[in-house]
Amino acid sequence: MPSDTVRVVYTKYDGSAHRDYPARRFDEDELGVWVGVTRGTESVYHGRPSVEQIPFVLLIPHHTWWTGMFNPQPRTSEVYCDITTPARWEGDTVHIIDLDLDVVRRRSTGLVELRDEDEFEEHRTQFGYPDDLVREARAAADELLVALGDGREPFATKYHQYLQKVAD
Repeated sequence: MPSDTVRVVYTKYDGSAHRDYPARRFDEDELGVWVGVTRGTESVYHGRPSVEQIPFVLLIPHHTWWTGMFNPQPRTSEVYCDITTPARWEGDTVHIIDLDLDVVRRRSTGLVELRDEDEFEEHRTQFGYPDDLVREARAAADELLVALGDGREPFATKYHQYLQKVAD
């Protein structure tokens, strides 16, 4: 039986620290594992100690090349998806490699945008991303650009039930 706490560890492709934090496991369904982070959670961000100021919910899909962060106000991004390698679980720790590209849906306008293409291209060269990894990352970004805008789950309403559990 898995514990109620999951350690979420994001690194960059070269193995450098990116994000690391404990999260509360809410559910597991056909979409993946749903976890939540409350305000005040101690974390590591870009290798430095940090404290989460705004709670969020994270969906860690079973086999896809992305993770989805769902945010309450006042964050301007309602949904923030990191393009990643598929999650790798070791007990209650999940390891995820962040591949720089992000697909974001803005709260106020509903605009869906692709971000950090420049960082992706820089790291593609610097870290030597293999061609198949580049194809998978770009395909995931293309899929999310449509999915975040067309009303399909998990980007429509499903995440709201979990956001209520992390709200202050």
